[in-house]
Amino acid sequence: MARPHAVVVPHPSSGNINPALQLAKLLHHHGVYITFVNTEHNHRIMEATEGAAAVRGHEGFRFEAIPDGLVEADRDAEDYDLRLSAATSQRWAEPLRELLLRLNGTPAVPPVTCVLPTSLMSFALDVARELGVPSMVLWACSAASLMAHMRLRELKERGYVPLKDESCLTNGHLGRTIIGWIPGMLPISLGDICSFVRTTDPDDFGLRFSMVEANGCTKADALILNTFDDLEADVLAALRAEYPRIYTVGPLGSLLNHQLRGDDDASASGLSLWKQGTQYFDDLEADVLAAPPRRVPAHLHRRSPRLPPQPPPKGRRCLRLRRRPEPVEAGQRVPRVAGHATAGLHRLAEFAWGLAASGHPFLWSIRDNLVPGTGAGMSSLPPEFVAATAGRCCLTAWCPQDQVLGHPAVGCFLTHNGWNSTCESVAAGVPMVCWPVFADQYTNCKYACEVWGVGLRLDDEVRREQVASHVRHAMKAKDMQEGAAGWKVKAEEAAAPGGMSWENLRSMVRELGSVNAEA
Repeated sequence: MARPHAVVVPHPSSGNINPALQLAKLLHHHGVYITFVNTEHNHRIMEATEGAAAVRGHEGFRFEAIPDGLVEADRDAEDYDLRLSAATSQRWAEPLRELLLRLNGTPAVPPVTCVLPTSLMSFALDVARELGVPSMVLWACSAASLMAHMRLRELKERGYVPLKDESCLTNGHLGRTIIGWIPGMLPISLGDICSFVRTTDPDDFGLRFSMVEANGCTKADALILNTFDDLEADVLAALRAEYPRIYTVGPLGSLLNHQLRGDDDASASGLSLWKQGTQYFDDLEADVLAAPPRRVPAHLHRRSPRLPPQPPPKGRRCLRLRRRPEPVEAGQRVPRVAGHATAGLHRLAEFAWGLAASGHPFLWSIRDNLVPGTGAGMSSLPPEFVAATAGRCCLTAWCPQDQVLGHPAVGCFLTHNGWNSTCESVAAGVPMVCWPVFADQYTNCKYACEVWGVGLRLDDEVRREQVASHVRHAMKAKDMQEGAAGWKVKAEEAAAPGGMSWENLRSMVRELGSVNAEA
């Protein structure tokens, strides 16, 4: 019996690449031959940050690269994400078709038995159908976000979008307009559906693209979701009523830890687009996060790569925390903070001073070019802020988010609520301070704050007073801490042997035809 061969085709943004790599590693662990398709640009970044050996792959796990269709000027544009999506949807079909045909003609490679794109890549399903190859889709957002995006077309038909005029963006219309008819979802404001409803243009690319892609993914033979049944039970029940072949395999990071425990060959799952800088994660234990139960707020940043990478220092270098003149008092907690993709310089300063005013030591991952077109990042923080927080602030351009969130010293997570970050925070049992700005982040924030009880939401126009008060509340609120701990237990149960996500992965592997489904 030939070995099953899945060609994994992620949208070339980190929010899709990271879960796709995790899923690919899990499938490979169960005996599935993997071809992981990168853009040439991302492939060069991975080579620079990880070394050429990492992206050469290993037995049964190979990397291929095709052009992303962008010119260099696109990579620093404010609408980079939309340009990237337009380029992939319009220019990737033919290179992917050629790759699949080449793989099928390579004697040492098993025939392709499944094409597995992520969300925003529905053209790959058309290519698979044309070649007679089965397909599955990894939707890299929450089940609630998928359900909401599937209703964008109906929202347009009912006259909710596009907005009638610009005043609807600022007069409270987005918050007052409640959508109560989406199956499986609690009543949700129009503004919390996604960022793409914030337009007066009927031909807005983001809105049109989201409509097409959310409904296009249902053309696949099966849907894969990085969530777990307890977390989104009502929405999943509604989705399965329409599309029965849904596999929930989340949290993928937790599942990976359980299934590959003791596996030395975990290189593919740890690849990153952002491992650069001169700091050391190995110093984490010795510095700001040194001694539980002291806890830290943390804020970390993930985004599609734009700038040419710099090769990292050797070893696990990514986070050197500043030495403290004296240890933090027992019981003090520390937040972790993620960078802001669309923050203006004023918002950046307000956010920074809010962290300073919280009174807590904190870790802030903030990369350069954070404010598009300005080059603003760590160097743009007010000098007075750096001086005022000396000894209790760690600034870094990159750090391993899952490892930091899993550290016992982290007490809350300030996040934009991208789904990977939200899911990792739930799995780690860390409460969130939420500042959604793009795409599905609004829906994820809504559920974190109002359904799961583990989040506090910042206003769109961030104010330092609110940042400080939310951080202090999240760090000490017993209900949030206990709620987050409860979801951590449920996430662990789902990913552990015999759990729902564990069993769903085995079922999916059996469908792919692997002889190692029981591994």
